[in-house]
Amino acid sequence: MYIVPIAWIYVALMMSVAEASNSNGTVLGALITFVLYGLLPVALLLYIMGTPGRKRLLRARDAEAQAQWQAQAAANAAAMAPVLEAEATASSHAPDASGHAAAEPVAPVGEKA
Repeated sequence: MYIVPIAWIYVALMMSVAEASNSNGTVLGALITFVLYGLLPVALLLYIMGTPGRKRLLRARDAEAQAQWQAQAAANAAAMAPVLEAEATASSHAPDASGHAAAEPVAPVGEKA
């Protein structure tokens, strides 16, 4: 998988050495050649080649978070079951003892209470 980037870096390095050792070449030109023809394309190539791995890692993290959330929701439901059962039995004995306000506490406009 990494043979192409290694070979490309080698070719860019040889181009840079040729640039630096040429009678009209400079070390700055060799450095620019190595960066622009070697490092940037290889970095882009490795980034693109790494995309499936990053997506796979992201999906694994999401699946783990989803499983953790479901486990927490199940634990919360199990913890709330006795409370909900007690509320259900209490509300069946007392018809309006739920603590909610009356249906219409204020008379509609234009009517007297």
